[in-house]
Amino acid sequence: MQTIALSLEVNGQFVERQIQVRSSLADFLREDLRLSGTNLGCEHGVCGACTLDIDGAPARSCITLAANCEAKKVRTIEDFQNDEVMAALRDAFSREHALQCGYCTPGMLMTARDIVMRIPFADEARVRKELAGNLCRCTGYSGIVKAIMSVLDARSNQ
Repeated sequence: MQTIALSLEVNGQFVERQIQVRSSLADFLREDLRLSGTNLGCEHGVCGACTLDIDGAPARSCITLAANCEAKKVRTIEDFQNDEVMAALRDAFSREHALQCGYCTPGMLMTARDIVMRIPFADEARVRKELAGNLCRCTGYSGIVKAIMSVLDARSNQ
């Protein structure tokens, strides 16, 4: 197996490792760094369960080669413990019954945070469009959309 050196920042910590050239970012995070909050679903970039943040933008970690993240800043769901927007979203997801089995939740929360930060005046149709890349087999999405809309509304009234 061919390996290369990888240096990047993960959740505010500088990381250097030898990795296999073909390792996905998701596998690197889960197996090498033991960050299990990034879930793997389809492993084809379709379901969104593996969504995380790379240099400030949401990305699918299952189809991102770890080697392509050299010198980048990666944030997983574990790094948002003290984030005000993520805290509001977690509360809203709970209040609006926006989670059931919870498998999609980390990726859904990462996408939801991006929506709140990037499109502060999004309407319900726009929220649904933005969520199109995150699949949930349990909730039917109405609670998820209501949760995001409630955070958007609360922030616009501040």
